[in-house]
Amino acid sequence: MLHGRATELAAIDRILDHAQASRSTALVVRGETGIGKSALLDHAAAAAASRGMRVLRGCGVQQEMELPFAGLHLLLHAALDRLTQLPAPQDRALRGALGLSADVVADRFLIGVAVLTLLEGLAEQRPLVCLVDDAHWLDHASAEALLFAARRLGAEGVALIFASRDHPCLFPTSGLQEMRLGRLDDAAAAKMLAEQAIDLAPQVRDRVLLEAQGNPLALVELPATLSPQQRSGEQPLPGAGTGPMAPSGRVLEAFRDRLSALPDKTRTLMLVAAADDTGRLEVVLEAARQLGASVADTAPAEAARLLHIVDGRLVFRHPLARSAAYQQAPLADRLAAHRALAGALEGRADDLDRRAWHLASAATGPDEHAAAALVLSAEQARMRGGYASVAAAYERAAQLSPAPADRAHRMLSAARAAADAGHHAEAHHLVDRAIVGLTTPAALAQAARVRATVANAQGDPKAAHALLAEAAETLAVSDQEGAAVLFFEAITSAWAATEFAAAAHTARRAAALLPSPTGHAGPLLRAASGLARLSSEEPARALTWLRDLIDGLHASGRTADLQERARLAIWDLVTGDDDAAYDHAVAIERDCRAQGAVGVLPLALALVARTQVYRGFHRDAAASAEEGLRIVRDTLHHHEAAALLTGVLAYLAAMEGDEERCLSLVEQVRHSSDAGARGMGFAALTILDLALGRYEAAVRRAEEHSAALPGGRLMLTLHRASDLVEAAVRAERPDFAHTVAAWLHAWAEHTGQSWAKAVSLRCRALLASGKEAEQNFVAAVRLHHLGGRPFERARTELLYGEWLRRARRRADARLHLKSAMEIFQQLGARPWAERTQSELRATGERQAHPADGSAVLDRLTPQELQIVRMAATGMTNREIAALLFLSPRTVGYHLYKAYPKLGITSRGELARLGLHPDS
Repeated sequence: MLHGRATELAAIDRILDHAQASRSTALVVRGETGIGKSALLDHAAAAAASRGMRVLRGCGVQQEMELPFAGLHLLLHAALDRLTQLPAPQDRALRGALGLSADVVADRFLIGVAVLTLLEGLAEQRPLVCLVDDAHWLDHASAEALLFAARRLGAEGVALIFASRDHPCLFPTSGLQEMRLGRLDDAAAAKMLAEQAIDLAPQVRDRVLLEAQGNPLALVELPATLSPQQRSGEQPLPGAGTGPMAPSGRVLEAFRDRLSALPDKTRTLMLVAAADDTGRLEVVLEAARQLGASVADTAPAEAARLLHIVDGRLVFRHPLARSAAYQQAPLADRLAAHRALAGALEGRADDLDRRAWHLASAATGPDEHAAAALVLSAEQARMRGGYASVAAAYERAAQLSPAPADRAHRMLSAARAAADAGHHAEAHHLVDRAIVGLTTPAALAQAARVRATVANAQGDPKAAHALLAEAAETLAVSDQEGAAVLFFEAITSAWAATEFAAAAHTARRAAALLPSPTGHAGPLLRAASGLARLSSEEPARALTWLRDLIDGLHASGRTADLQERARLAIWDLVTGDDDAAYDHAVAIERDCRAQGAVGVLPLALALVARTQVYRGFHRDAAASAEEGLRIVRDTLHHHEAAALLTGVLAYLAAMEGDEERCLSLVEQVRHSSDAGARGMGFAALTILDLALGRYEAAVRRAEEHSAALPGGRLMLTLHRASDLVEAAVRAERPDFAHTVAAWLHAWAEHTGQSWAKAVSLRCRALLASGKEAEQNFVAAVRLHHLGGRPFERARTELLYGEWLRRARRRADARLHLKSAMEIFQQLGARPWAERTQSELRATGERQAHPADGSAVLDRLTPQELQIVRMAATGMTNREIAALLFLSPRTVGYHLYKAYPKLGITSRGELARLGLHPDS
């Protein structure tokens, strides 16, 4: 019976109720050592079993924290026969992670998706309860995968409960429900002690209650250390007069006292078991045999209730008992135990990692044998996607390396792995330790790239540029192609930092140092030079250089991975070719989903969302951006795309006239290191001011951002130059309007895009009068009808309609105003629709213009919209789930919620609704 836990037990029972009702819950139970977390999990397991639910149990093991996916394997080992039912990419990823195949895990976040799908599949048979004890000791890779799955649980019928030590830094679980276990009150503690030790004298009972301080483990273990004379009060209790001590400290002392009373060989066997991380009887006994102990020596430990044997494994009564057995042993004995375990594991292919770490733990100084074993372990971990384990293994290998060069290169490998794992502070620390021993230009260049990665991740692209540029100059003599890559990356960082002069300087240095580049270096340098000159040339020449940039990258002959493809596709947006940019972005998104590249998908979705905005698919843009941000949140991974995605949502909020939401989102990207995200924030505020009639504010902001100076012209052209022209005209700032309109005209003429030319003509119409203004408006409308950017077309028709109405040509005005109204309503651009409605009334139009019928889609959440669009094409729930990294049941739940909003009752009716964005 659990005393004093009625509230907590009721909460656990509610979670089980939810699972049986196909509602999933993830819960983290936190509390100090011995507070009853494991007992609460035991209750959950027993209650679930009594209800006929399936139970999976696992735990973190302190000695396994450096072994990738050890905790996940322990939890899922009873369900591995279900892996074949996962989508192929997820099956391969999870098998590779668990060491069941030689598949290389390309995206570690896909493992979390596979875990989610596996849990959902298990819950299809009967509700599932997963219990993970000592989660603070999970290896990083297992924790990452399980927490990703936990944050994505929905309607699967899964209860996932973690138990962890109290400090959140030990097991960060942002976004998950938490339950904190406090100490028992006096009444509950007294009842529990009476149940455990009824024979204690009153004064002894009071002393134990005082020492235990409401800690359940202390209430159990402290009486167990007492002799009959102490229990009766005839002899003083241990620790009397030593002052206050935490309950866990008292319990640890109690375990040490009981260990001290055991025979030497039993203590030896317990030390080996404590140093081992599996508890496998055959491994522990083989190692113990080398140290003179045998299976018979387990009996005294079992009698003392310190350990027991379960299913062929030695299990300690409590982690504190393991700690006591290990810490109490002399150093020489601990080293001997690790050497013996390494010997027992020799030749076992599945235990290569464990053997390597036992060799490392047995080392007392430089040891190349142990270091080489750790390097092999690190590379196996890399294949499985366990980058945190790669970093740990390489760092320890470096510490054990006798040769200084090996030590430095292995420390650098640790730094690279830490950066890949997203542990940027650790990567910075490791590369600083590595660099003192690096001597070759190639190794120093690798170190610079790690430092630059960290700098970019920490929002300092200016520092990244300096690091990469310096490394490129050093490398230029020995490796032209490597130097060209570094020069391009350096200029990219300078661009992101809006350090345009630095970008131009670096391009000149690249040209000087590599005057006759060979192989792939030539196209890369041409691309680097094009990127540098984009910011300093007039828009017309900038476009020429931009095309050189894109052509140079494609001609470089390098095989680009998804991450690089996504970064390069950003430049498609600059050319103004929205269709090409959309096609490229969607292709990258599709490949990310097909390959399970969850880590790259947010950046791909940022590109897709930007192009969807331009093409007029505003609802879909919001859905793409929301999905990207959900993935960023669920992975807890610092992601460069987060600011871009937030910028898209800010822009959409501005177009919809939601000032409060727009300002809140812009504030999130205001200090972003990404120039594109800041540009979207600038564009959002500009369009918001324009919609709300704050024309002078829009112009003033542009001036404050130095938008009219060289270096900002291209960014201005990209981010709403036409808005500033209109704002300047209405604010009676003709000089500013003419300057910006001239840049826009030059840029539009060189894009070859009809929509860009139309917008330029609209701006010229605003600056003209009489017949010239109308000619420009008419030409602009004609070009808009060729396609592209419907919001811009509606803006042009609104302005032309206003001009016609002022010219007293009301019938002509109504034609264009009605066209504009229809588009604004389709896009959900409320303030623009209201302005258009007002103009229509001024023309004598009295009939109200209700919202477009497609507005029914506004009733759907962004995720529901994504799912119903996919379902309308005939995709099954399972197929949709694989693409969106959800469980099939969650997909079904969203469809169930969407049908009433759409006024339908079945999946078959979706097709007739015309849900494709182009419909």
